[in-house]
Amino acid sequence: MLYKLLLNISDSISFFNVFRYITFRIILAALTSMCLWFLFGRYFIDLIKSYRIKQYIRSDGPSSHAAKSGTPTMGGVFILLSALFSCFLWSDVFSPLVLLVWEVILLFALIGFRDDYLKIKRRRNEGLTGKQKILLQTFFGLVAGSALYMSPDFRPLLTIPVLKEAIFNLGPLYVPFAALVLVASSNSCNLTDGLDGLAIGPIIMAAGTYMVFAYCVGNSVIARHLQLTPVPGSAELAVILASLIGASLGFLWYNTYPAEVFLGDVGSLSLGAALGMSALVVKMELLLIVVGGIFVLEACSVILQVGYFKFTKGRRIFRMAPLHHHFELLGWAEPKIVVRLWILAIILSLAGLSTLKLR
Repeated sequence: MLYKLLLNISDSISFFNVFRYITFRIILAALTSMCLWFLFGRYFIDLIKSYRIKQYIRSDGPSSHAAKSGTPTMGGVFILLSALFSCFLWSDVFSPLVLLVWEVILLFALIGFRDDYLKIKRRRNEGLTGKQKILLQTFFGLVAGSALYMSPDFRPLLTIPVLKEAIFNLGPLYVPFAALVLVASSNSCNLTDGLDGLAIGPIIMAAGTYMVFAYCVGNSVIARHLQLTPVPGSAELAVILASLIGASLGFLWYNTYPAEVFLGDVGSLSLGAALGMSALVVKMELLLIVVGGIFVLEACSVILQVGYFKFTKGRRIFRMAPLHHHFELLGWAEPKIVVRLWILAIILSLAGLSTLKLR
């Protein structure tokens, strides 16, 4: 919004013409949301401490996690607030795409907020049941998929990475497919959020990758050059992702080991949904399996562990699931697990970006 006001006086002050460039607004969006954390992050943490909004640790988790009990949680609230404020300044807030993406992010944040609230109210790690979460996520996912499907300029296409001719029109099937993407991405991010800084690092890297994708498909010249499907208006999605990246970096300042604040489900579910929506908008849904490979590994470890446990009546594949707990029980130090998974996330993000030329 602010950038449009500044553009109105660009005829008088030529410097303000820089706001016509989406790249400049992307940088400003990231810096604004990050600086809000540096300016007010400590006050926010002290505030939630005063209201006793703290983490309750699972009794069946690793014994080393007992020390984390009582750490302030729901840091995702300030991530979303700072990113929203940044977007209000530097994005086209009246764009239908911007409004839709933020509506989906906030709807999934509501699920996480309710889950966190119940845990705090009950003073134990028992919020919404798994079925309740899945039902709410599926419902909101179907709503989001329907909104995309009915958008006048949106085509329900599924593209296969690397294969430029492999493009399929899903038609009405796009709606349940979109719901599946959102449910999978939000849940997998939620499962990954188990160690200090573990989830937010790969989220930043995946968001950065899709920010590049959004900029490319939003520019018709670049999209044609890279043989991508152009998506009108998607460049504004890059501003949203930049604001989330900046806010996440500011959060990481306090979330790195030993964490002073946790994401909470309000953060992990909403940021996971943001990645899912980004993949849907830029029509690179399947590539999220690669770019978000850390989340896929964590989610698959849980599915395999539960399935194998039931099939064999008590045997396990991993010492504990999700996967990061398995490494903890092998004796790896928490910072070592986190940094090594970050390195893998960087490699996977670079692999995703490489597909822009592998066509």
